[in-house]
Amino acid sequence: MPTAASTATTKATAPASPRKLDLQQIFTWLLADGIVTKEGVKVFYNQAQGIFKNASIAMHPLVAVAQCKILSANEPHRPVTLDWLAEWLAGKVKLPFFRIDPLKIDFTRVADVMSASYATRFHILPVELTPSELIVATTEPFNTEWEAEIAKITRRNVKLVIANPLDIAQYTTQFFALAKSIKGAKKLNGQDLTLRNNFEQLVELGNHKQVDANDQHIINIVDWLWQYAFEQRASDIHLEPKRDLCAIRFRIDGVLHQVYQVPPTVMIAMTARIKLLGRMDVIEKRRPQDGRIKTRTNDGQEIELRLSTMPTAFGEKLVMRIFDPDVVVKSLPELGFPPDDAQRWDKLTTRPHGIILVTGPTGSGKTTTLYTTLKALATSEVNVCTVEDPIEMVEGSFNQMQVQHGIDLSFADGVRSLMRQDPDIIMIGEIRDLETAEMAIQAALTGHLVLSTLHTNDAPSAVMRLLELGVPYYLLESTLIGIMAQRLTRTLCGHCKSADGEMLDEIWASLSEGSDLAKPAVIYRPVGCPECRQTGYRGRTGLYELLTVTQTFSKMIQAETDIHALKQQSISDGMKPLRLAGALKIIEGTTTAEEVLKVTAALT
Repeated sequence: MPTAASTATTKATAPASPRKLDLQQIFTWLLADGIVTKEGVKVFYNQAQGIFKNASIAMHPLVAVAQCKILSANEPHRPVTLDWLAEWLAGKVKLPFFRIDPLKIDFTRVADVMSASYATRFHILPVELTPSELIVATTEPFNTEWEAEIAKITRRNVKLVIANPLDIAQYTTQFFALAKSIKGAKKLNGQDLTLRNNFEQLVELGNHKQVDANDQHIINIVDWLWQYAFEQRASDIHLEPKRDLCAIRFRIDGVLHQVYQVPPTVMIAMTARIKLLGRMDVIEKRRPQDGRIKTRTNDGQEIELRLSTMPTAFGEKLVMRIFDPDVVVKSLPELGFPPDDAQRWDKLTTRPHGIILVTGPTGSGKTTTLYTTLKALATSEVNVCTVEDPIEMVEGSFNQMQVQHGIDLSFADGVRSLMRQDPDIIMIGEIRDLETAEMAIQAALTGHLVLSTLHTNDAPSAVMRLLELGVPYYLLESTLIGIMAQRLTRTLCGHCKSADGEMLDEIWASLSEGSDLAKPAVIYRPVGCPECRQTGYRGRTGLYELLTVTQTFSKMIQAETDIHALKQQSISDGMKPLRLAGALKIIEGTTTAEEVLKVTAALT
């Protein structure tokens, strides 16, 4: 029985409908709607016609119009962009406008509806398939001769939507190519590979074939996965094996999004390919492994990926953390530091000796803050050394050592070795135990500046944590010079945020934490646009709680220290609590109360 794709390819032999969207029709509508004036319509029409005729490849008329860079004659005189034109066209032809979000489209299903050549011929792209309906994006609303044929083949009602012509062209190429690669990887000599590496293993006798990690289909899929993750600003890629369909998820701005699902056979081969590139043991699947890969984006930017595998019930789970080297060249204000906190932090980090701690949960940006600080401090006049587990980003301006538990090279052993390397500044990845804490204190007492991290909710709690580890209070009193707690909160998209949000007085009271900070007259709220993938947020910024250890604070560090007294003294010494730092970001219009409350929930 022929497939929908093959039938659509063979049956569509009739010439295309002569009724195509053209420049004359578009400019007639633009003039009627007052988008262009009578004086300007001829100029813009001739300009668009020249662009259209001189294009090296086939161009949709809307693209030619967008390249004219028209400013609307109507208030508020906004630029007539391609996105705007596509949405405007949808209104003119009374069809819904559809913004293609590749994260929400199951390309393996929609690619079964028709062939790539058929979709390209009629400038259409299937975007959603339900049991009763097929949604097809088009750029030619008058050319619908294919509609009855596809409705008959798929046995579904066809619903037309208008989409950006460049999006349709781009994703037609991507979706069909990827679907082909996945099908090619899944099929081996006409047989489906059904051997799974999980607790419910199904063994087919006589089937001993494996998907090759160097197969061209797998190479294409992995290359696409990385490039797509870079384009979407993902910080992590998750490959998660499941019973039937395995999940690929991206973490974007701190939130996980499901991207696609692939068969277990393809997931196994993808994981093997990535482990091979990361110089990991491809055969070993019973124990966790770590690795790293350095690659480039399409524009030549170098990107580092840190790999981590973990055995699960249905196979090997792989997480790739993406590190952008540009992060370490950002200034403190670019990371979200308020000017006064940036000055105080600079004063602390230029002290000749002492201990500075950065605290917060996993994923709160501690490593980024430390790398940015060390990058600024690592001049030719000083020796900056680090001991990390693992090395997050390889940086040439300082000397990095990785903890090796297999050969008994712990944080404490690493610091002990670094002490004989004539260091000026030492960064310890994390203080986890008393031995590491004691080595950090010994380094500070012998005239070195030591920076490290702890996992505590706020800055004053770091003192209590070190005391709980068994550090004598008098050593903390003489070495600790500063503590900073931090969080990362999503920032409002600058393209679509709206100044008509609301906030309850009790929420503001919780955020301002008893200060005299006035509630802002204007509250911004998220809206959603193509730039932020309809989330209303784009990027993240830091919230910082910087505690400078003063003489008064230092004297309060005792064997039986009162944490509440420490918090009150730190605020008196100029520390802004995390929630208050969030309230200031709300006043600036950078983020929302919901985001601040979410990342500071543990502080209640």
